[in-house]
Amino acid sequence: MFVTSAFAQESAPAVEGGHTGTEGDTHSGTGVPAEAHGVFPPFDPATFPSQLLWLAITFGLFYLFLKKVVMPRVGGIIDVRNDRITQDLDHAARLKGEADAAVAAYEQELAEAKTKANAIGQQANDAAKAEAEAARKKVEAALDQKLGEAEARISAIKANAMKEVGTIAEDTASAIVEALVGGKASKAEIAAAVKSVAR
Repeated sequence: MFVTSAFAQESAPAVEGGHTGTEGDTHSGTGVPAEAHGVFPPFDPATFPSQLLWLAITFGLFYLFLKKVVMPRVGGIIDVRNDRITQDLDHAARLKGEADAAVAAYEQELAEAKTKANAIGQQANDAAKAEAEAARKKVEAALDQKLGEAEARISAIKANAMKEVGTIAEDTASAIVEALVGGKASKAEIAAAVKSVAR
């Protein structure tokens, strides 16, 4: 109960000589010394031992609460998270292994495809070379045949021309003999003279 100072003075017993007796007296309602009303209890040195006792008890109970309730829950949560992280890391490692295997298989298939493409390209190149060689030989054979035919024609033309040259030479020689000598020579003599000069 809260007691005012006026009430405390009225209810204080009278002492000899008109003294109110505030010194060394206690308040009848609270049991607290009258001069202690001005001190805040937590700062009162008289209450330090009980405050320290309750501090130790409260700290001990808080420590037990942390040790028995909070820390096991936090430890369980950390363990669950560690297990989950470990599982995730294992799963990621497994997926990475599968991805590496897929990349290796892809690279192997790519290398095989390149090899097949090179082989097909080489075959096509060889086939094209063979076709070109066959076409070249065919063209060369046709050219050789045409060249032979042309040479035969040229020889025939040359032979005809030589025959005609012989005839022209005989006619020309006969005309020259007639113009120079004034007489006629026989064809046999002129032909013999032209043949002897043609040799």
